[in-house]
Amino acid sequence: MDLAGYLRIQARANRLANHRLHAAMAPLSREQFHATRTGFFPSLAATLNHILWVDLYYIGCLHGERGVRARLLPWQPFDELAPLAAAQAESDQRLIAWCDRLDAAALDAMVEMERADHVQRDRTGHVLAHLFNHQTHHRGQAHAMLAGTPVAPPQLDEFMMPSEAHLRAQDMATLGWREDAVYR
Repeated sequence: MDLAGYLRIQARANRLANHRLHAAMAPLSREQFHATRTGFFPSLAATLNHILWVDLYYIGCLHGERGVRARLLPWQPFDELAPLAAAQAESDQRLIAWCDRLDAAALDAMVEMERADHVQRDRTGHVLAHLFNHQTHHRGQAHAMLAGTPVAPPQLDEFMMPSEAHLRAQDMATLGWREDAVYR
């Protein structure tokens, strides 16, 4: 498997993990969703909103959208899980579609990221590595926060191995994916 193929799988692993995490959190009350917890961000709501905001920013940059930072600065966090999960699913699908078009040359293309006082430039492969690491890092914090609720944290990490298809069959069907299409 080449790097572009790996990143296509990683984009789907991200979607599957978000799908499982959001489904597990669905029974939480609004109060539990916003309750103060230990983590970099002080609640499940704040953590998941942060993940989404950063995804929107970097995915917009990958798409070459000008003004993405300015457009997102006034962004209002979601107050409830259901609309947040729907927006995250849309963002995840946009990332999957973008990664499905990747090839080796595209991984070396420069991405411009508008910052407060400059434009940062990095190669696509580095931006994607950063984005997937960021998602995993903060999703892991949300996963740990669930331990302080009545909800059992879901399994999030077996998606990468083709031999573990039986562990994700139901989720793959729900998401409309086929093993042969994902693992080619």
